[in-house]
Amino acid sequence: MTVPVPLLTQSPYQHYVYSYPHKTSYRPLPVKSVHDVWSKEDQNSLFLYIHIPFCEMRCGFCNLFTTVTQDNDFINNYIKAVQRQAHRVQESLDNPTFARFALGGGTPTQLPTKALAQILEIAATTMGAPLQTIPVSVEVSPDTATPEKLDLLFDYGTDRISIGVQSFIDSEVLATQRRQTAEVVKDVLCRIREIEFPTLNIDLIYGLPGQTIDSWLQSIHTALQFQPEELYLYPLYVRPLTGLGMTNQAWDDHRLDCYRAGRDLLLDQGYEQVSMRMFRKIDVTSRSGPVYCCQVDGMIGLGCGARSYTQALHYSYDYAVNAKEIKHILARYIDSTDQDFDIVNYGFELNREEQQRRFILLSLLSQEGLDMGGYCDRFHTDALTDFPKLQHFLTLKLLQQHHHHLHLTELGLERSDAIGPSLFSDNINTLMNTYKIK
Repeated sequence: MTVPVPLLTQSPYQHYVYSYPHKTSYRPLPVKSVHDVWSKEDQNSLFLYIHIPFCEMRCGFCNLFTTVTQDNDFINNYIKAVQRQAHRVQESLDNPTFARFALGGGTPTQLPTKALAQILEIAATTMGAPLQTIPVSVEVSPDTATPEKLDLLFDYGTDRISIGVQSFIDSEVLATQRRQTAEVVKDVLCRIREIEFPTLNIDLIYGLPGQTIDSWLQSIHTALQFQPEELYLYPLYVRPLTGLGMTNQAWDDHRLDCYRAGRDLLLDQGYEQVSMRMFRKIDVTSRSGPVYCCQVDGMIGLGCGARSYTQALHYSYDYAVNAKEIKHILARYIDSTDQDFDIVNYGFELNREEQQRRFILLSLLSQEGLDMGGYCDRFHTDALTDFPKLQHFLTLKLLQQHHHHLHLTELGLERSDAIGPSLFSDNINTLMNTYKIK
């Protein structure tokens, strides 16, 4: 009798692993200074990230740390707080070199143009990031990507624009409690292409209410009209406290069929698959930068919703989804003293085992695969010995081995959101399961 294998029989949509450990495993920490946290880290190739927690609307699927606001005083006070934090952090570092910069949220282009310029100036002047020569990515939305703001981003050296479209079918977008029309989106995409940003990324979501495989492929075909260098295909996750999560709707789960149809279409159209979600046009050249992983090489996060990563520590501010709780956390951030920005007191310290798991997860779930030689150089042990589950994945044909690398197979790629969580430690699972979301 054949025993069913959970990884092959359960839903492949268990948990989106974009970092390890997940932010819901963060807890209060013994107080440390930012200077001490970074004093023994290599600061020659850091990722700088600034978080803007403002949007024009709250999408029904969104569980990000963001708020809907039009209060200019509140926005200005937030910018001032980011500026103060940047000064304190820069003073705590030892002549850092930034290899990449990203501005995310929320929706950075929700900021007034003057405020957006102030944030870019914080990155360029206060932090010293050479925006004209390093990869710079900014997230935008259709309703806020005005010509003036796009020109500003281009002038500051932005070479990658990422726009959350989700769907080109108006009824599907409306079902997610999002207000936008396909015609507005197309106009903005034309504008982005006219400015000639080197890289355009379009985000689409499959599994939306009322969506069919045909309508899903229609959205991808429409996106392809704008020849994006990158496309991210996200499966819908309905999470607690989100707009969709608080409805009584029953979800018709045909996400895997949508994924396969979308994947096959993009591969046929000259894209390569970088991960379960990311597809990149083959032979596209982008601004050069080192092969980079922000959670291994180090990331400095500024802003209330940002996280920072060292080799052995992830730290941030508190996290919430509920609008009232987000406002409270933002108010505390804005009211922080300069000395408050000098300390770290919330996050997660990674011991040796958690660092090993992070190394495996962040490489295995992407195109580069797990370099077992690199793992051995880092930890002086063998990955297959340390984690026998990897051998199990090979037996199930979720992984394939080529020389000293392990790569996801086609079957493994489509089950990335099940493979990743299966590698979480018991401690991380306990912390995530006992986290009380606000």
